[in-house]
Amino acid sequence: MAEVGFPGQHTTTTTVTTNTTVQTNIRFDMSYLTTLPGILKAVQVGASLLGFICIQFSNLKTLSKGSYFGWISMIAFWFTGILLGLYLFHIVEKFYKIPWLKMEFLFCALWTLLYLIASILATTVYDNPHSAAAFFGFVATVAYGLDAFLKWRGVRGGGLAQGTRVVSKQTTSVEAPPPREAY
Repeated sequence: MAEVGFPGQHTTTTTVTTNTTVQTNIRFDMSYLTTLPGILKAVQVGASLLGFICIQFSNLKTLSKGSYFGWISMIAFWFTGILLGLYLFHIVEKFYKIPWLKMEFLFCALWTLLYLIASILATTVYDNPHSAAAFFGFVATVAYGLDAFLKWRGVRGGGLAQGTRVVSKQTTSVEAPPPREAY
């Protein structure tokens, strides 16, 4: 009969290697606008500005609904526009220790909700400028929602906002041979 107990030898070693590659020099790189995050930021900036302009052409812009839409669109325009500039000049990569993805995720998630509310409210005002603003608001809502999803995936995966981080995991295990049976 075999003796029951711990095996004679059992070793497990896990090695996690993280390699972060960033360039800390400031440089202009227009190719960021060809990436999905760059396209989304450009759409967000454009939709925010066009929505704001549409609201300004309304005779009813002093309504609280129009003021709310204007407020939401201008904060979105400036925040996302400045962030787009930081990405274009690789300033985000220079300061890679700042949790850019988390900050962007929170902003994009919040602005998805706020733009959705503002756009729905704009559809309740029956004039053409509010209808056009609502359209651009819904475009911005979709762009911010998709961006929030991408940022959430990046945060969850431990990625960087700009630059590359490669995490590799290696596990080795050594086990003892099975116990001999006693005759």
